[in-house]
Amino acid sequence: MPAFLERRLIEVNVPKSPPFWSAGVHAARRPYLLARQQIAVALRGWFTAQGFIEVETAALQVSPGNETHLHAFATELIGTRGEHRPLYLRTSPEFACKKLLAAGETRIVDFARAFRNRERGPLHHPEFTMLEWYRANEPYDVLMDDCTALLTETARAAGAKEFRFRGKTIDPLVTPERLTVADAFARYAGIDLLSTVRGGRGDGKALAAQAAKAGVATAADDSWGDIFSRILAERVEVHLGVGRATILYEYPLPLAALARAKPGSNNVAERFELYVCGVELANAFGELTDVAEQRTRFEAAMNEKERIHGERYPIDENFLEALARMPPASGIALGFDRLVMVATGAQHIEQVIWTPVTE
Repeated sequence: MPAFLERRLIEVNVPKSPPFWSAGVHAARRPYLLARQQIAVALRGWFTAQGFIEVETAALQVSPGNETHLHAFATELIGTRGEHRPLYLRTSPEFACKKLLAAGETRIVDFARAFRNRERGPLHHPEFTMLEWYRANEPYDVLMDDCTALLTETARAAGAKEFRFRGKTIDPLVTPERLTVADAFARYAGIDLLSTVRGGRGDGKALAAQAAKAGVATAADDSWGDIFSRILAERVEVHLGVGRATILYEYPLPLAALARAKPGSNNVAERFELYVCGVELANAFGELTDVAEQRTRFEAAMNEKERIHGERYPIDENFLEALARMPPASGIALGFDRLVMVATGAQHIEQVIWTPVTE
């Protein structure tokens, strides 16, 4: 029998999981979905009490975001005269929210639907909910306090005494640990990370040498950022958010993305991530407002994207124009579906999404 027919028979004979709308599957998922609703109501109440305005930003954007390893869904707008204009489904509402800060809003929150291609698994879904909020003229440390408060609000809404995922647990009412990235790499991997950062740039050879001593394999064409990610995934993340949440802060400047440098430092940025049970829940920035620097970072990220993935996304010039008028601000993106997962003990993201994307 030809090989392609064998493959086709195998595909036909593989039993398919029943759809999410089948009665049994829905009944098993419904407690998680009801908890999701309760958590959303509680968090909306918290944001309202803090003086935030809930906004609804557009999903269609000129640029989906300019990060090296994020992949977008492309589409096009067809005008009334038949003209075609490329657009993308956003990977985050960040650009739109910052335009609202430039317009004069000071505290905003968006329960945004976000879209990312090439991502599917227990913690990833092509369409998901990104909870983003921004504070104009407030330091990014305040966002750390926000995270502490939201974990408490979520636990109360879900009736959860602990958050759990894959055998790890935390007490959501305990104040999160605050740990610098450099200290985490030293503690869990024996690596002096900042010795490999000079003038805001990463030295790939120096980090590769330390990774080898720590038993982390690297490839010859790995960039400094690639090696950083390998060490983080293999040696560090498993220890984060165990017993209590962890706020991993002061990311090295080569990984600043849209964050500004820490005042007085040319090696670290005002960026932190929130971890619970080894899972990254949120990513926060003291927002960069230097247009020239932001353009340089976007172009560098797109050059790297083209080198690795063979594609690049346009830069939203309208966003950069707005950035020049945006006040100093802090912002954070939190994976709402993941938050529901750890609060309810769900093991797969599709357990907490009302209508998962059908494969």
